Formats: sequence, C-alpha cells, structure tokens
Amino acid sequence: MSTTTPDGPDFTSGSAAEHVMRGVVGFGALIGSVALIPVIGPIALLLLPVGLFALRGCPMCWTIGLVQTLSRGRLQRSCEDGRCTLAVAER
Repeated sequence: MSTTTPDGPDFTSGSAAEHVMRGVVGFGALIGSVALIPVIGPIALLLLPVGLFALRGCPMCWTIGLVQTLSRGRLQRSCEDGRCTLAVAER
C-alpha cells in the first residue's frame, strides 16, 4: 500500500485564521473597490488588484484553499492494486 500526495495546486495557508484574514482583506477590497466609486471615483478601482492578490487570484481559489486548509492532515488517500481510497487519517 502506498500513500500519495495531491498533484494539483495547493491554495492552503499556514492556519485557518490566516486564511480567513486573507478572505476578509480580499473580499473587503473587492467590495470596497465597487462601493467607493461614487465617493472617490475611479481611483477606488485600485483596490481590485489588492483584493485579487489577497484571494490569490479569485474568490473560488480562496474557497478551495479554505477547504484544503481545514482538511489538511485529516484525510489520507491511499492506493493499492490500482484502487485508491480516501479515509480519515489516524492521529
């Protein structure tokens, strides 16, 4: 039996609190960039890159990262005789 690691991109953060903080900054900047247009004009759109950087590209990437961060170390994939299973990891 062999244990494998994920081959796809990793969107996780060091901790769930860090990931949620990135989400607060990212979504706040995205919402602020649109909501502040009537107040400060098109300069508010400068918050868009800040929001996208904090979310690492897109809101869906952030969401995937949140799920990965929360499940890190809790699930284990193992393959035996060409058949792979996903199970709760032993602590």
